[in-house]
Amino acid sequence: MAFRQTVGKFLGNHAETNENHLDVSLQTHYYKTTKDRALTVLRNFFEKNEKFRINAVSNERGEVSASIIKGKKAFIVGTVIMVRPHQTVVDFSVTTESAFPFDFGYSTKVIHRLYDHMDKELPTIPKTNR
Repeated sequence: MAFRQTVGKFLGNHAETNENHLDVSLQTHYYKTTKDRALTVLRNFFEKNEKFRINAVSNERGEVSASIIKGKKAFIVGTVIMVRPHQTVVDFSVTTESAFPFDFGYSTKVIHRLYDHMDKELPTIPKTNR
């Protein structure tokens, strides 16, 4: 990862995942499941954890938006897309709400925590099998 991206990760207040992200830990995760099952796992995680509050769920679009209401505040959008039968991708976008324009990597840590939970609940598809 380039120096600029490393510094930007700590001095920004936003992080998101994508297919070809320079930071390997922020690359899109693939799961061997259906879109509905992945959305249910994500929604249940937010509902069962008192730190989060669900703002909206769109089953048609495959999106869940939530807020972190305890501790450092943040807004999260989880996007679930079924690319093939039993091959679903999950991406996240996290923006930290603070008085400063940086969060010292908090938004990235939130993404890692969300992916850790999804990886425990759903079977992952290694990058070599996509």
